[in-house]
Amino acid sequence: MEIDPATLEARSRHLLMTGLVVPRPIAWVSTVDQAGAVNLAPYSFFGLVSSAPPTVIVSVGKRAGREKDTLANARATGELVVNVVSRAVVDGMNASSVESAPDHDEFAFAGVTPTASRVVRPPRVAEARAHLEARVTQIVPVEDDDGTVANHVIFARVVHVHVDDALFTPPHRVDARGLDPVARLAGLGYAAMGDLFDLPRPETPPAT
Repeated sequence: MEIDPATLEARSRHLLMTGLVVPRPIAWVSTVDQAGAVNLAPYSFFGLVSSAPPTVIVSVGKRAGREKDTLANARATGELVVNVVSRAVVDGMNASSVESAPDHDEFAFAGVTPTASRVVRPPRVAEARAHLEARVTQIVPVEDDDGTVANHVIFARVVHVHVDDALFTPPHRVDARGLDPVARLAGLGYAAMGDLFDLPRPETPPAT
């Protein structure tokens, strides 16, 4: 099959791309607005950009033509928390994706507990087993061919990390099986950890 993405309607293009770029980690992002109202929402257009400095990206689209609260809050306050989604909290993550008004309490609706972060204002999800507290460094609009902007990519520097003691071996090892992360597929699909394996790094062949 040969496909020109420009010929597809928006929904088909979205499902095609999210069906091919898989599995995707989920950023369960908590933010606050300038008045301190809290927002919690999941995003699977998420990735690690750099470890020096530690930087992640979250791409946030619009809903019904309006910027989402996550983007508005990140722009206004410059802070966010990425809560890692393990299988034990996947129902709460899914519940927090509900379309709702800005004053809706996603923490309560999702049945999870806000707990204070160490460095930034937005609270963490207490039930998550790892969290990345971060400060926004850039917000980059993604333009379509006609100049419309439907997504913004938030670049955020990680300034503090929380990891469940049971999952962490100093100085840097995290137990992936214990973390039990959930990944996003297309449509209603999700994935959990499957087979894990190691591969040795290749060595440069000796000169002849």
